[in-house]
Amino acid sequence: MTGATLDGQCPLAERVLRAIERDGLIPRGGRVLAALSGGADSVALSVLLAAAAPAGGYALAGLLHVNHQLRGGAAEADESFCRALAGALDVPIFVERVDVAALARADRISIEHAGHRVRYATFERVAGEQRADRVATGHTRDDLAETVLLRLIRGAGPGGLAGIRPRAGRVVRPLLGVSRQELREHLAARGLQYREDESNRDLRVTRNRVRHRLLPLLAREFSPSIVGVLAREAAIARADADWLDGVANERAAVVVSYDEGGADVDAEALRAEPLAVARRIARMALERVSGRGRTGFAHVERLLDLAASPDAEAGAHAGRADFPGGRVERRGGRLLVRPAGSGRPSPPPAGGFEYRLDVPGEVAVPEAGVAIAAEPATTMPAPLRARGALVAVDAGGLTPPLAVRSWRPGDAFRPLGLGGRKKLQDFFVDRKVARGARGTVPIVTDRRRGIVWVVGHAPAEDFRVTDGPAGVLILRSRKLGGLG
Repeated sequence: MTGATLDGQCPLAERVLRAIERDGLIPRGGRVLAALSGGADSVALSVLLAAAAPAGGYALAGLLHVNHQLRGGAAEADESFCRALAGALDVPIFVERVDVAALARADRISIEHAGHRVRYATFERVAGEQRADRVATGHTRDDLAETVLLRLIRGAGPGGLAGIRPRAGRVVRPLLGVSRQELREHLAARGLQYREDESNRDLRVTRNRVRHRLLPLLAREFSPSIVGVLAREAAIARADADWLDGVANERAAVVVSYDEGGADVDAEALRAEPLAVARRIARMALERVSGRGRTGFAHVERLLDLAASPDAEAGAHAGRADFPGGRVERRGGRLLVRPAGSGRPSPPPAGGFEYRLDVPGEVAVPEAGVAIAAEPATTMPAPLRARGALVAVDAGGLTPPLAVRSWRPGDAFRPLGLGGRKKLQDFFVDRKVARGARGTVPIVTDRRRGIVWVVGHAPAEDFRVTDGPAGVLILRSRKLGGLG
C-alpha cells in the first residue's frame, strides 16, 4: 500500500489512508466491513473507507449494524437510517438484532458490558461468514483519551494505559488519529446526516461523565490539548507494554513449568526478576491455570508476597492464597498454582476453536487470551527462543492464509531440534502442560503441511529457517487486553 494516493480533494480520507498504510490495518486486496451504529463517527468511518478504497487497494465489503433493541422506536429508526446509507454507498448491509437488556439480565452483567460482548461476537461471526479480512470501528482520538482516563481512574499498568489499539485481531480502528470534531466538520461540509444517541448523554454512565465533565474540565483548567496529550501517552505506554510482555514471555519459560495439576513457580527465580517482569509472569501463571483473564492486581501482589516470604514463616494459612478460579500454595522454594477443584484435571474444552490468519495479518484468539500475528521478515532475525512469543519460520513451503486452532486428537509434528515425529498429546505431557490448559494452546497450521508452530512451545522442524530474509516469516504472540 506504500505510496497510495487519493484522486480528488479529501484531506481527511488521505489521513485515514495513511493510517491504514502505516499500521497495516487492511491488507491490499482485502475485504473490510464497517461497523455502523448511525452515529457521526461510524457514518464518517463508512464514507471515508468508501472514498479511500480505490487508492487503498481494498474493498468495502459492506456495513455491519447491531440493533441492541434498547431504545424502542429510536433503535428502529437507527436501523432504517443505516440501511439507507448502505444504499447510498451501494454496498450491502448486515443487520443483527439482539435483545441486549435480556442478555444482560440473564448473564447478570451491565447493559454496557452485554452490548460490547454482542458487538464483538457479531463482528467475528459476520466477518467469517462474509470472508472479510477486517471489521473497522469508528473509535476516535477522543475515545482513546477517554479510555486512558477511565483506566487510570480504575487502576492500570502500561498495558491498560495503552488504551485502544489500532488493531486487535480482525478489528481495526483507522480513525484513532482523528478527533470527533474533525469528523463532524467533514460530514457537515458534505451535507451528510447522522443519528444522535441520547444515551450517550446519560451521566449515570461513567464514560459519559468522563466525556462530558472530566475531559472538558481538564481542557479548560489544565491543558487545552489534553486529548492529544493522552493519545501520545497511550502510544508510549503501548510500546513499553509490548516490550515488557515480550521479555516476560521469554523469562516465564525459565521461571514457570506446567504439569497435570497446574503451574510450578520457582519462587527464588521469580524474586530475582525485575518487578515489572515478575508481575507479568505471576499474572500469566494465574490466568493460564484458572482459565480466566484480567487477574486483579491484589492477587498478583499476593503471589509475589508468597514468593518473597521465607518458607519457615509460611504457616498453614500464611502460605496459601486464594484467587478467582484457583489457589497458590508455598512449598519449600516453589509456589504451586492450582485450579479450583483440581482433584482431577479437566479435559480440553469441547469443540475447540479455529481462526484464519492472513499473511501479513493478525487474529485474536479469545479462548487463549492472545493475538497471533504473521509478517514477512525484512531483515534476518537474530536467534530466537523456541519457547518464546516470537519465532521465525521458513515461508517457502507455506500456503497462506494460515490457521490458528486448538489441538485435535491425532495431531502430530516434528518439534524443532528433537528430530523425530511426536504426537501433540505426548509433546504436551513432555512439556508438562496441564491437561486443562492444553485446549487453549494456539496452534498455527498450514493447510497443506500441517503444524507450523505450537505457540509458546516450539515451531516445527519442517519449517526451520534455512534461507535469507526473503524466505522468512515472523510469527508473534501477544496478550489480549481490553480494547486490544
